[in-house]
Amino acid sequence: MANQKVLLVEGVDDEHVLKHICGNRGIPRLDEVSNHGGADELLEVISARIKLSEPDDVFGVVVDADTNLDDRWRAIRDRVVKAGYQDVPNQPLVDGTILGPSTESRLPRLGIWVMPNNQTSGILENFLQFLIPDNDALMEYAKTCVQNLPERRFIPNDQLKAVIHTWLAWQKDPGKPYGTAITAKFLDPHLPEADSLVSWLRRLFFPGS
Repeated sequence: MANQKVLLVEGVDDEHVLKHICGNRGIPRLDEVSNHGGADELLEVISARIKLSEPDDVFGVVVDADTNLDDRWRAIRDRVVKAGYQDVPNQPLVDGTILGPSTESRLPRLGIWVMPNNQTSGILENFLQFLIPDNDALMEYAKTCVQNLPERRFIPNDQLKAVIHTWLAWQKDPGKPYGTAITAKFLDPHLPEADSLVSWLRRLFFPGS
């Protein structure tokens, strides 16, 4: 089927966060939001999805920078250059990268967003932290509680996940998943970092809207 608008993401949390942000910010429904069980799995599927696409399709890719933004971007860039895209920047663009193929190419329009903000290393939870007001006292207390745990059963890279889930456990409706926490406005989809992501989604999938 031609003219498909497809968003590829790492996991279930990413899928639901993006769907709820789109729903709360009035972005029309995409044809597919597909999660792939991790960054490595997502990177491996990009080339195959591009090869199977039609020229008027549009693909978005949202992937975590994890511990090294430069390494993550290099891995993405290598794949899209090999797929035939030209003028791929050496660093992700601050407002989100969008690659428009040349008129001679049969490649689809492709956008890439590197969580949390195309500028720093991090993960989905770093982006979600941006959706919590700076003066939220419970967030600061959640950080203190997690930091002072008598025993830590998670790896250091998951500390922010523990903090976010702790903070969500203290909301009016405790323990909501990330996506529904956005719709419930515990995580505010109208703060500036969300504006940047929403702008990229609109420019990629619905230019001129």
